[in-house]
Amino acid sequence: MRASTSLSLLFAVSGTKIAAQTSSTSSVAPVPTISPAQSAPVVSNNPPGAVFKATLPETAFTKTAYPDGGNIKGEVVAVSSPDGRGVIFRVSFSNLPTTGGPFPYHLHVNPVPANGNCTATLAHLDPFARGEDPVCDPNAPETCQVGDLSGKHGKIPLGVDPFVVTYTDLYASTLEGIGAFFGNRSLVVHFANKTRITCASFESVVSGLPTSTLTSETSGCASTGFATATSSGNLTAPFPTPFPTGAAVTTGKPTQSSPIVTAAGANVKVGGVGALVFAAAVMIML
Repeated sequence: MRASTSLSLLFAVSGTKIAAQTSSTSSVAPVPTISPAQSAPVVSNNPPGAVFKATLPETAFTKTAYPDGGNIKGEVVAVSSPDGRGVIFRVSFSNLPTTGGPFPYHLHVNPVPANGNCTATLAHLDPFARGEDPVCDPNAPETCQVGDLSGKHGKIPLGVDPFVVTYTDLYASTLEGIGAFFGNRSLVVHFANKTRITCASFESVVSGLPTSTLTSETSGCASTGFATATSSGNLTAPFPTPFPTGAAVTTGKPTQSSPIVTAAGANVKVGGVGALVFAAAVMIML
């Protein structure tokens, strides 16, 4: 009897300890899960006529790219679309390296400091935490980093010099205060191995007009463009001032040899004020 009573008491005490341990373990907070990255939304409220420009410096950041001195020459000019939907980028580079391509270029988070250190520009502009892997799919640009311009629109091919291309990016913004805004950030050009060749900060050239001052009527806007390109690369009316000859509005991965692509049904009608503001902005790109 005594032995059996002792065993019963022992099992009872052990059971109490096991129950207490189980209860304690179950109260531990679960490890939080990280939500997947979001796709970038189309920016439709950019200030019409706003212009930003990044001009490359005379000396490259990576000196070995130009042992005798010098740098890639050129600039990137960005203009809000006349209806506020996306940003028109005109990329114009020359004196490119003869090895190490193709050359990616991106919008980076920070501006270039006074000492010209391109490393200080930090990572690509990526407000939706997409990351660099997997690589950007140009057929699904909304899933790419906002700042990955060459991933969405094409790298600079090796052996193409000068490189000039114009395209509309629907996910970048000239509206200060949102994550996709790049006007206080920078442009960085890389070798294919990701080494930073050169960089430049964007500067405001024209602040643009409030959206409310622009009267616009859009008919069948294509998701990748806003106007019709002619065989010479100029934009058709109603815009009074064309882009530079040979600047194509493209919908895929533009290169120097890319054919002119017409955005079907993508003509935009703008009111008088909007047309004048946009014309003034385009003049800066000439």
